[in-house]
Amino acid sequence: MDSTQPTAPHHDNAGFGDDNDRPPSYNQSQDLYPTVPQLSPQPVVTTSTSVPQLSPQPVITTSITTIVRRIEPKSNMINVLRGLASSVLIMLVMGVLIWYFAFFERELYHEGGIDLPQPTPVTDHNQPQLCDGVKDLIGGEDESQCLRLHGTDFVLQSFSASSQTWRPVCAERWRDDLGRASCKQIGYSSTEFVSSTQTGAGSLGTGGYSKLKLGFYQPGDQIHSHLRDSRTCNSNMVVSLRCIACGVSETGPSTRIVGGTPAVMEAWPWQVSLQYNGRHFCGGTIIGQYWILTAAHCFPSEPSDTSILRVYYGGVRLSWMFSSASVRRIIVHEDYNIEPQANDVALLRLKWPLTFTQDVRPACLPNVGVNLNPERNAWTTGWGTLSYEGVSPDELMQAEVTIYSRDRCNQRHILDQWVTETMICAGKLAGGVDSCQGDSGGPLVAQEGGVWWLVGDTSWGVGCAVQNKPGVYGNVTYFSDWIHKQMQLD
Repeated sequence: MDSTQPTAPHHDNAGFGDDNDRPPSYNQSQDLYPTVPQLSPQPVVTTSTSVPQLSPQPVITTSITTIVRRIEPKSNMINVLRGLASSVLIMLVMGVLIWYFAFFERELYHEGGIDLPQPTPVTDHNQPQLCDGVKDLIGGEDESQCLRLHGTDFVLQSFSASSQTWRPVCAERWRDDLGRASCKQIGYSSTEFVSSTQTGAGSLGTGGYSKLKLGFYQPGDQIHSHLRDSRTCNSNMVVSLRCIACGVSETGPSTRIVGGTPAVMEAWPWQVSLQYNGRHFCGGTIIGQYWILTAAHCFPSEPSDTSILRVYYGGVRLSWMFSSASVRRIIVHEDYNIEPQANDVALLRLKWPLTFTQDVRPACLPNVGVNLNPERNAWTTGWGTLSYEGVSPDELMQAEVTIYSRDRCNQRHILDQWVTETMICAGKLAGGVDSCQGDSGGPLVAQEGGVWWLVGDTSWGVGCAVQNKPGVYGNVTYFSDWIHKQMQLD
């Protein structure tokens, strides 16, 4: 994490270089990054129908009027008293009816088995209806990405097949077993489940809610198939779901550090070292008990024998790290391309689950709605060389960097259109702070809402810590769909 200045772009992996030409120009009209992942399934064209407004029905009014006419007072006192009593009774009945319709009108539609009329989709027989609770495709891909978590409150949202919108799940009648099943459907192991609590809906409820239907949930059911659209949630409380105890650092940095410095134990409990035959070649990040996220270029060719690949974790000194895990499978992004260095992400599926402790914990995958906008500080860590083609430290190094907008990075005097939507650039334009060779695959994390989020994986750079040449990282937010899909398929 020091500075020297070669001129050609290279991967920050000491074991794998790249001298190919720079990628094609990037379209400046695209949005700044990190890009909010496009988690919504492709929309199905719909036509809207109006929702009728409930009001007391005419037949009820007519019936009451008829009764009043039948008990109109006669000329004697008994009839008068009877009439008064009947009138009082009728007024009470009418009051109850008015109160009923005023306060429970919406529940007739949502809880009494009468569904709100929904927009009628235009049926395309060549395209399956997404998130309707029916698996139309082999493997069930049409039903695989229908739940997600939103914001730093981890609000559970369900995709509405009828309105083609994401809606927060109302907390009424919600249970832990439903929360655990939701986490499993998102892609997490049931053993990682933390809690299913409630939080205020806020502005998320302005477009409506998803509510539990009446009926019984059977283990293995798709959770979203047990939800229905609702205009309201009586409590205004929605489900907050913690599927995994992620993003917690006991000794994380609280002050600005210029340049690389040694990390202390428990500061970055998600950092791992990937080693072949006991030799470090790349970094990685714990994102689950079974899952490590790293860079695709760390595996230019998949090893025929994964037994020589080990994941070391739980320490800051390579010479003192004795805990390791074996790898069952290496999953390289199918669209990884070395020439534009795009989609530089891979997952390692471990044979056995990690046991989480204070110095072994996952970083959080970015939720939709978490503020990870550019021009903010982040931290990069690794055991990479301290200068370009220099020596590698035994201690884990840490450095604070700035995430820059893609437009800024693609200015001609900086990275000149090399940064695509699958990438993030971060460093110091003044130079002096950067990741370097051997840091590849390691984490770039940022703190928001008291939680550390995995923003990027170390990918490539022009030299190390060169002025106006910040490092480039895989855009983890952009890869969120792909990551969760691999976890679900497993």
